[in-house]
Amino acid sequence: MKQTFDVTGMTCAACSARVEKAARSVDGVRGVSVNLLKNSMDVTYADGASASDAAAEVSAAVEKAGYGAFPRVEQGGASGGSRARAAQASPVVDAAAEAAHVRMRLAVSTAFTVPLFYLSMGHMFGWPLPAFLLGEANVIPFALTQFLLLLPVAFVNFKFFRVGFKALFHGAPNMDSLIALGSTASAGYGVYALYKMGYALGAGDLHAAHAASMDLYFESAAMILTLITLGKYFEARAKGRTTDAIAKLMDLAPKEAVRLTDGREERVPVEELRVGDVLAVKAGEGVPVDGVVLEGAGTVDESVITGESVPVEKRPGDAVTGGAMNRTGWFSMRADRVGDDTVLSGIIRLVDEATSTKAPIEKIADRISGVFVPVVIVIAVATFAAWTALGSPLEIALSHAVTVLVISCPCALGLATPTAIMVGTGRGAQRGILVKSAEALETAHDVKTVVLDKTGTVTRGEPSVTDALCAPDSGLDDLARLALSIEGRSEHPLALAVVAWAERRGVQRLAVEEFAQVPGGGLTAVVDGRPASAGNDRLMREQGVDVSSLEADAQRFAEAGKTPLFFAWGGRLAGVLAVADTVKPTSAAALTELRAMGIRTVMLTGDNERTAEAIQREVGADQVIAGVLPDGKEREIRRLARQGKVAMVGDGINDAPALARADVGIAIGAGTDIAIESADVVLMKSDVLDVPATIQLSRATLRNIKQNLFWALVYNTVCIPVAAGAFAFAGINLNPMIAAAAMSMSSVCVVANALRLRRWEPRFSRTATAAAQQAADQQSESGGVEAPERKETAMERTLHVEGMMCPHCVAHVKKALEGVDGVEEAIVDLEAKTAVAKLGKDVPVEDLAAAVTDAGYEVTKVD
Repeated sequence: MKQTFDVTGMTCAACSARVEKAARSVDGVRGVSVNLLKNSMDVTYADGASASDAAAEVSAAVEKAGYGAFPRVEQGGASGGSRARAAQASPVVDAAAEAAHVRMRLAVSTAFTVPLFYLSMGHMFGWPLPAFLLGEANVIPFALTQFLLLLPVAFVNFKFFRVGFKALFHGAPNMDSLIALGSTASAGYGVYALYKMGYALGAGDLHAAHAASMDLYFESAAMILTLITLGKYFEARAKGRTTDAIAKLMDLAPKEAVRLTDGREERVPVEELRVGDVLAVKAGEGVPVDGVVLEGAGTVDESVITGESVPVEKRPGDAVTGGAMNRTGWFSMRADRVGDDTVLSGIIRLVDEATSTKAPIEKIADRISGVFVPVVIVIAVATFAAWTALGSPLEIALSHAVTVLVISCPCALGLATPTAIMVGTGRGAQRGILVKSAEALETAHDVKTVVLDKTGTVTRGEPSVTDALCAPDSGLDDLARLALSIEGRSEHPLALAVVAWAERRGVQRLAVEEFAQVPGGGLTAVVDGRPASAGNDRLMREQGVDVSSLEADAQRFAEAGKTPLFFAWGGRLAGVLAVADTVKPTSAAALTELRAMGIRTVMLTGDNERTAEAIQREVGADQVIAGVLPDGKEREIRRLARQGKVAMVGDGINDAPALARADVGIAIGAGTDIAIESADVVLMKSDVLDVPATIQLSRATLRNIKQNLFWALVYNTVCIPVAAGAFAFAGINLNPMIAAAAMSMSSVCVVANALRLRRWEPRFSRTATAAAQQAADQQSESGGVEAPERKETAMERTLHVEGMMCPHCVAHVKKALEGVDGVEEAIVDLEAKTAVAKLGKDVPVEDLAAAVTDAGYEVTKVD
């Protein structure tokens, strides 16, 4: 059993390591995963453990360690959808709330730190100061004014002191502890200087009092807090952007639906929908939940679910998915899955769970962080002692010690992995690649062999007619009429493929009598008053039909892995049809991409060797293993795993054991539920080309994580000796203010680097790109949507549009532009905030801008 806790008080990787250690110490806890970015913790309990008792013990253990842990409670009484939203919205809401709170702290801190800095440093730069603060006689007002300006800064940032000293007293110092120690030491030295000034004035030594007023360090204490808060503000804003993928997914689901009750329409919140409700979906509206079309028709854009940009026409009996957009038409539908059971809720849940898990590489950072802060405190104390022993003034020794404390905060170390994981998995989800865990995302980058199931993965999974040859004295339409009539009585998969082919030719059925099935041979009947037969060459010989004219062609089909079907009518051969499970358009390109990436490809199938080898030749797999039963697939995966990491790609129930056994199991989205449950990655588009894309995403994410860890570790390795004054002999020194700015920027740089993954796109060769375009064109034709005629356009205009927030906005802008006379097509990019209008004739720029403006958006520039 797994339970999620909201954790308070964590600020760095040392905190998350301490919280995880505390939770693991509780009896009955089997596993713990702490997410610093989301301030959450997933706890897995051992079988038989009482969840309520264990949860109380976990909360107590974490509190004892100096933090807070509260079990996340779902809202009772709400529908599944609202419960899912409540749980999954937390990263988005928390990030926004954190950014707003830190912005307030930053504003107050800046308002008081700027005049404090002006007062303390004005004499160095010759800045004008009020007369009552100048001269040796006014040193006390000068010092007290600085002290009073420091107090509001310390007050609004008191969280650093409260959390930092609490963690320190619990024996688990963290980032806040270093900041608290550094700023307290600076402020404490300033207070010491105040007493020193008072003592000097009492003794009548104005010169000593003035000298003491020049080393107050109040400005350092305030500047440390302000610059750290500035870094936290940038960090909070960047964190908010890492949750964009979840936020966009959540925004896709309509908040309301039109329910049909006794023939009348009523608009109700989606949370009130129940299974069996009849809903109406109009053009331009989103599909509220998963269900089946009952009446009407519409062209539905399912790109938000599958990543496939080609709209699909939906008719009665077709399934529709919540979150998809109905572009044209009207239809009514029956709600079959609502709330947490919808596909979109499942996707959001998968992405949220994936970002809560830890990649194995993150454990390195956790181990380092667990000892890093105590070591830094020891280094700071040693630095102070060393400078004091060398005879340096107290303020110099203190300055170096404070600089070490401030510059060494391990924020960047804690953010390095979770930010990249969150952005990477979110970007994958936007492209229809659902990664279930951070571990799977990391493992995929090291895959050496990709094993692919044949049927339904490399091939379409359903037979179709690939070739049709007529006998010398017969026509193709006659062959189609005969095939439709006799095969129309059979339910065999090959018969269904033949019927579909004949129906596409538009021929009519003929009268059929005395229909019979011949085991191991085919079919016989009387068609339109004449004896007819359909089947293999053995059946033809038994019927006395001469097939010699097409026998060589039939043998050629068989060698290519196809099934030849002979048709005879009135005792004479009419023709032969070749039926096969055809290869997906992108399969060959996908395997070519995998080989180019240095990955070996193996095709695994239960089919016979001749058929398997024919498919191998077509797609170019490195190896084929045929005639394998389901348990044999799992055994083959185990054998191949001895040679390196293995990824298994499959779609059926018989693939589930192999998917579970592989280092990375990849399920084709159109496959069975059990295959998807057994897999680590789900490809929603059912496109094999997404297999190399998944590995590319994994490699890009791991590369980003390594860059982040390198920056975080090298930053501290280089900066600590400099801060300690190891290079003071060469004139290289740092003060606490510069250290605070450097520490803040290190965290911002790490998060900003992770955000680069938001622009990730798979990179394929021209062959793969052409194959993907061919697949899209074929899907457009097979989906019943007429493929747009390709035309050469006269020119293009690119509009930069502000105000677009979601796919609905994209649809509005696209519709507005395509409504302008002369605009043949509009391509709108939400992320780039651009709209490219392809023009068939010259259209004034003002007309294009006016159309977008009238739709409610702002055009900032037209190229």
